[in-house]
Amino acid sequence: MGFLIRVLVNGAAILLAASVVPGVAVRSVTSALIAGFVLALINAIVRPILVFLTLPITLLTLGLFIFVLNAFCFWLASVFVPGLTVEGFWAAFLGALIVSVVSWLST
Repeated sequence: MGFLIRVLVNGAAILLAASVVPGVAVRSVTSALIAGFVLALINAIVRPILVFLTLPITLLTLGLFIFVLNAFCFWLASVFVPGLTVEGFWAAFLGALIVSVVSWLST
C-alpha cells in the first residue's frame, strides 16, 4: 500500500514539475504514473548503490552531491519512460528538486 501511494505521489510531482520547469515534458497522466513507478523503482534499487559509490564526493561537498544524484535518477527515469522528456541537466535538477520536495511533504 505504501509503495502505491509513493507511485501516485511521484506521478503527481512529475506532473507538477512538467508544468513548472521548462525542459520537462509529460505526454499524459498515464505516462506520469508510469514515470512515477519507474522513479520509485530507481530510487529503491539504483539510488542506494549510487549513494554508496559516490560517498567520498558526497562527504567532500557536505551532502550537496545528493542533488546531482537525484537529478541523475530523474533523468534515468526519462530514459526508460517514452512519455517523459527531460532536456538537459538543469531541467533534470529542478525537476528532481520539485519531486523531492513534494515527496518529502507527503511523508
